[in-house]
Amino acid sequence: MSDGKLVKDVMMGIFEYPHIPYWFSIEQAIKVVKASFIQTQKHMDPLAVLVFDEKYNLLGTVTLKDILKGLEPSFLKPPTKAQVPDEEKTGLSVVWDSLFSQESKKLAQKPVSEIMVPAKHFVDSTDPVTKAAYLMIHYDLPVLPVIEDKKKFVGIVRMVEVFDAISEELIKE
Repeated sequence: MSDGKLVKDVMMGIFEYPHIPYWFSIEQAIKVVKASFIQTQKHMDPLAVLVFDEKYNLLGTVTLKDILKGLEPSFLKPPTKAQVPDEEKTGLSVVWDSLFSQESKKLAQKPVSEIMVPAKHFVDSTDPVTKAAYLMIHYDLPVLPVIEDKKKFVGIVRMVEVFDAISEELIKE
């Protein structure tokens, strides 16, 4: 980009974004999401929570979709070993609804480490915003961890900031 926008110009700091330890249950993660985003009406799209270990190393992220998938009973999930023709499966949602209070409450006690998306892709704070866009597009990432000195986690960049930086350059007169 001609104006030299860097990731550090658009990133959010570590403590500006909700985070939880990996041993938190899905239920505890839900409470953090509700307190951080929904009840405060501070909607930060995408709604994701960072997951850390004891030494504050980033392990991964948990999005609303990950939480909902974690609450879905296993018999509703598509088979992974056999090929099954795609059919209209919305009727299964009625079954999930009837079992929701039993099965999903049990599943909500699982640790978030079982549903999180591991952090595999990073961007340096001095990288151009276009590198963040590339990684987010090609690896389908709503948020991207930002590091410095190839190891220190310093923040997060979201798709909305990357979009804003790139689109501003395109529509600038």
